[in-house]
Amino acid sequence: MKLDTLKSDLILLLVAFIWGVAFVAQRTGMEHVGPFTFNGLRFFLASIALFPFLLFSKENSNNNCIQKKQKDKAGLIKFGIISSFFLFAGISFQQVGLVYTTAGKAGFITGLYVVIVPIFGFILKLHKTGINTWAGAILATIGMYFLSVTNQFTISFGDFLILMCSFCFAGHVLVIASFAKQYKAIQLSFIQSIICSIVSLIIAFAVEDVNMGGIINAAVPIFYGGVFSSAIAYSLQIYGQKKSHPAHASIIMSLESVFAALAGWIILNEVLTGRGLFGCTLILIGMLTSQLFRFNNKGKLNNF
Repeated sequence: MKLDTLKSDLILLLVAFIWGVAFVAQRTGMEHVGPFTFNGLRFFLASIALFPFLLFSKENSNNNCIQKKQKDKAGLIKFGIISSFFLFAGISFQQVGLVYTTAGKAGFITGLYVVIVPIFGFILKLHKTGINTWAGAILATIGMYFLSVTNQFTISFGDFLILMCSFCFAGHVLVIASFAKQYKAIQLSFIQSIICSIVSLIIAFAVEDVNMGGIINAAVPIFYGGVFSSAIAYSLQIYGQKKSHPAHASIIMSLESVFAALAGWIILNEVLTGRGLFGCTLILIGMLTSQLFRFNNKGKLNNF
């Protein structure tokens, strides 16, 4: 495996950890504020956290001609809007869906994007998908079922919203994989944060009771969601996917379900049953299965 590929996979593993712990923040934060208020404020904080780094990342004007910079800027904004659409839709469906369904079902259904990514990639002819990737995706999905679902599986209104979330996150993974190499991760992440924050807050003031008391009570979860889950994790996702195959990236990031279960056990005193541990094991096996082909082909991503 190439060093750059291994580095990208480790970065995406860190992203999965941050997002997994974020499930705890989302659950506790929703006790005080509405879903769009939570998302609007978390991405507002993300924008503030990213802004200094955005200024620092600007290149010297003497390095490129003005015409090329203007073209790159137009492409950056266009791509930022497209990726923001999928991201906003995904986080909105997820946050609202958590109001109507259990965290266990939400974790499983959200994780279905690990299967949707290679299927979409195959249908759209974006990349080749080997048998190891399909096997890994299937194992990971079965693992998430054992980890997250304890009752009979049914599709309620909340389940349907979370299912829509998984499709949106799959689209976001593919969009990032297609265009992330052309632009700086910090710039893309900042645009995503600004757009998601503005749209979420507009909806929040229109349909939710936004009050300072609830915001203060939810300050810690919002801070974690904004700085760590949004600013840091989404920036690392963009950076990590530059050298990682999208199908494999989705499998690695699906480990957020495992980290979510562990965080719930440690922080919220939730019990991780033997069934849950079995699910965690299957997910890890699925991730390793998806990576084996890389070792056999010396990390050549174009052979998947």
